Amino acid sequence: MPTIISEWIYCPVCGNKTRTMIREDTELKNFPLYCPKCKKETIINVQDMKITLAVSK
Repeated sequence: MPTIISEWIYCPVCGNKTRTMIREDTELKNFPLYCPKCKKETIINVQDMKITLAVSK
């Protein structure tokens, strides 16, 4: 049985752990990530366990 890797998403503003977890097969586009510590919302993209900030147009 293959093991699925998962990890917590950390806030790109303050660096603290958020309440959102991703798996290795997770793909997100323009996801509003909320941080309960700094109370900021950041739009992110996730692909292949790489988290990037979404570019605003």
